[in-house]
Amino acid sequence: MAAPTNQAAWLAESGTSLQVSDAPLPTAGPGELVVRNAAIAINPLDCYMQDNGVFIQQWPSILGCDVAGEVYEAGADVQRFKKGDRVIGHAINLVSGRPQDGAFALYTVIPADKAAILPDAVSFTDGAVVPLALEAAACALFLKIPGVAMPGVSTPALGLPYPSLQHPVPSLGKTLVVYGGSSSIGSMTIQLATAAGIHVISVAGAHNFDFTKRCGAAQVFDHKDPSVVDKVVQAVKESPKHEFVGIFDAISTPETYGHGLAILDKLGGGHLACVHPPPSDVPASVKAGMIFAVNDVATPVWMDYVTPALEAGKLQCLPPPIVVGKGLEHIEDALKKHKAGVSAKKLVVEL
Repeated sequence: MAAPTNQAAWLAESGTSLQVSDAPLPTAGPGELVVRNAAIAINPLDCYMQDNGVFIQQWPSILGCDVAGEVYEAGADVQRFKKGDRVIGHAINLVSGRPQDGAFALYTVIPADKAAILPDAVSFTDGAVVPLALEAAACALFLKIPGVAMPGVSTPALGLPYPSLQHPVPSLGKTLVVYGGSSSIGSMTIQLATAAGIHVISVAGAHNFDFTKRCGAAQVFDHKDPSVVDKVVQAVKESPKHEFVGIFDAISTPETYGHGLAILDKLGGGHLACVHPPPSDVPASVKAGMIFAVNDVATPVWMDYVTPALEAGKLQCLPPPIVVGKGLEHIEDALKKHKAGVSAKKLVVEL
């Protein structure tokens, strides 16, 4: 049987549109899978890389982080997966720089330890919303020792325990505030934190309160409420016998930093974990850092939690997908729609 042909949506230079053309069919090296993609999802990182060329090490490049599909080839040393398995996985072109590691293609290489079996009851379209958000949430919650996110900026080290498959999960006696709880990474952080027994208070848009609570937040406050800082502080203080961990800011703008630092000031300090570089002038009581969403800290989540949690309904494929179209040619349109704004949804292209 002749080998299949591969195509990809290539980025030739920053600030330009993606162009669909042929691509080499990748092969699986040690510890790797080649996935025949059935669906890919769009993330803010993809838009940022397209517009600014950041993190791109080789031109032309293939962007994209989220894949769902079937294993086409497994590396010789890979034991957890075989050809034909339904999987979701995190593509890491962000760090490898290799075009074959980008999701915006018919076939993509992903690390086997950043993949999980997708249960038959979960569609590829739903599963595609999970990978990057899952890895980013793990990087926000579970690191115990600060690393380097970028020169001069450390990663956060909240040191929280991994999620549990127990139901109900015992309370850990800790409270975390998630700012931007209806975003892709924010909502996944809520899911993993509550599965670890952490009490989560969130800040989101008023129209996304129900969604954010569906992810596990105990209370949600409107980011447009002039009293949001005082209301969050009061809610944290009323959390019974709970230690305040800090804030994960999934939005990370000057406005959200202002609110976050005000909350931390009133509560005596804590962690401020961000998705962009944090403010440089934080008080000594605040441990600020920026997540870098590729880290081996996520491996136990991929290996031990994702599949059984999806099967049990404990891990939900949220935010729900909106299918932009079918085919690589629709990825450019999906990127444009993402830049125009989405709320409590994730854009997906089926292949």
